[in-house]
Formats: sequence, C-alpha cells, structure tokens
Amino acid sequence: MTIIAGARPNFMKIAPIIHTLDEEISKGVNINYRLVHTGQHYDNNMSGSFFEQLQIPEPDVNLNCDGGSHAQQTASIMLRFEDELLANPADLVIVVGDVTSTMACAVVAQKLHTKVAHIEAGIRSEDWSMPEEINRLITDSITNYFFTTSKKANENLISNGVDKNSIFFVGNTMIDTLLKYRSSFFAPKIWNELTLAPKEYIVMTMHRPANVDEEVQLKLMINGIMQNSRELPIIFPVHPRTARILKELQINHPRLHTTEPLSYFEFNYLVENAKAIITDSGGITEEASIMNIPCMTLRNNTERPETISLGTNVLVGTNPDQLKKYFDLLFKGDWKKGQPIPKWDGKTSERIIKVLVDLYK
Repeated sequence: MTIIAGARPNFMKIAPIIHTLDEEISKGVNINYRLVHTGQHYDNNMSGSFFEQLQIPEPDVNLNCDGGSHAQQTASIMLRFEDELLANPADLVIVVGDVTSTMACAVVAQKLHTKVAHIEAGIRSEDWSMPEEINRLITDSITNYFFTTSKKANENLISNGVDKNSIFFVGNTMIDTLLKYRSSFFAPKIWNELTLAPKEYIVMTMHRPANVDEEVQLKLMINGIMQNSRELPIIFPVHPRTARILKELQINHPRLHTTEPLSYFEFNYLVENAKAIITDSGGITEEASIMNIPCMTLRNNTERPETISLGTNVLVGTNPDQLKKYFDLLFKGDWKKGQPIPKWDGKTSERIIKVLVDLYK
C-alpha cells in the first residue's frame, strides 16, 4: 500500500497508522507500505520536525510540490504522483484528511485502477467556499473504503449513496497521536521569553481566507479579540500566508505576540496550558476538546459537530460583535466541560489496520 502525507495535519493522522503497521509487520503479517510525502507544506516546523517528533520514518519519496495556486499545486501533485505510482504500483492508496494532496492523489490512484481508502471520510461543513470542502466531496465520491471519525460522518456518506458496507466507524487517528505523545509536549521559547503561566494567556490561530484575506475583517476581528480578552497575552503562531498579510497591514497590539509556526509538541504544550483557544482550524477544535480547553471557532460552520455537542468548542461566527458574550462566559468560569467522544480513545489506528488486514488477506 501507499500512504500519502502532504500537509501539517496529515502527519498527526498517519503517524499512528505507520506505528501500527510496523507492529503488525514485526509479528509477521504479510503487509508492506510506501510513504509518499507530496511536499505540500515545506516549512520545517510545519512538516519536517513532525517526522522526528512523531517517529515517522523518512518518506520513501518527496514529490516537492510546494507553492503555487490551488490549481497549480493540484496539477503538480497529480503529475508527480502518477509517475510515482506507475513506478511503484500498489494495491491500495491511503489518503487522510482534506488537503489538496488528499484529493489529487485519490484521483490519480483511481485513474490508474488502484483502490483508495480515505481516513477521516464523510465530514462536511456544507461550505463550498472552503477548498477543504471541495477536496472532501471529490475524494469521497471516488473512495472505496471509508474510515470515519463519527456517526454523523457515516450518515453524510450514506445520504450521498455510499454502500454502508464500505463505511467503517473507527474514530480519530489524530487523537491517537495526541494521547500517545501528550506527556512529551514541551514549552516553546516564547514561554520563557514572555514568562507565561498556565491559564494566564490565550492561543490564537487564523489562516482561513474568510478571516485573513479581507483586510477590514481581519483588523476588526483582532481588535475585537484584544478588546474582550482583558489583560491576557494573546499568543499567535502565524501561518506563513497570514504573516505576510499582518505585515502589510501593520497590525500591532502590545498584548498580541506573534511567533513562527511551532512544532507539534510545542504548539500543543501551549494549547494544554492555555486559558482558551481562538481558532478557525477544525483540527485544533478536536485537540482542545480532548484536553478540555475552552475553544472559540471563528467560523459560521464546522465539519466537526461533535466538538460542539460533546466537546469544548463553540461557533462564534465571523462577526467580531459576537466575541464579547463568549469572553464573558469564559471569564465567569461557566464554560462547558468536554465529554467523552465515541471511539476517540487512542485505538483508532488499530481498528483501521485490522479492517485493512482482513480486506487484503
């Protein structure tokens, strides 16, 4: 089989799969894999350090498909992955999540008559302005085996006509990684530089176009966060594209502290010790919910409704005027507590590999 990794969230999701595969291979199970890194993310802290921290082997090949527009990157990945798969045929291509690499490699595999397994299949935001939603729809329309994180994802797939016998509700591999490495998290440099203390700062991430590409919207949102966060420092690990925009807009606040993208261990150390998280990332809402950290999502929708119904996440929306009521709730100490989310138990990768081994006996 061939396993695809391309962007930051992919690495957290493939790590436990690789570890479980290696365990099965050591027991004599007749299965092998090839790891393909598309190179979609190329900042070392957004890709390279993950291989070391999460104990993932160096990829068998890096396609180096970084940069460019969505169309350019998709074309680059498809062209280079086609050559890779022709040179190294596989019985199955495993794709994870919803990034460009996921969709592009799934299309190439099917056109070369290779079956596709999609891990984290079936999640939907119903927001077609998000590139990730388009990637999900395309990938799930041509997938053979669907591994889901929730019963809602199962329902989405069945409503789209997917045979329920091809759907496997297994849980969330990203939570496998979180639980395995939680004791290894460590403080980034900014922790000591700012003399941070547990529950006395807020972590913020923003990268979605709806929040960062509109200059007026970005300024209003950051101003709203600063006005309502009392005296707490705001720690903002900045995505490269967001950093460029902030610099152009000359956005500066004494309590707003930007930093370069952090490694997985460093970032989650900040999350685990934060008073709250403000984000527009779906994956971070999952991690915050498991670590029971209050989380405000700056979006009008989410593809991960379980983080709201069972987790610590709330949808604030994209109107900065909505921030005050959620900050008031936070500072009153009345934030909801996270509840157990079915099958987010650290054993998802074991369930996935068991299904695959049974399928390919």
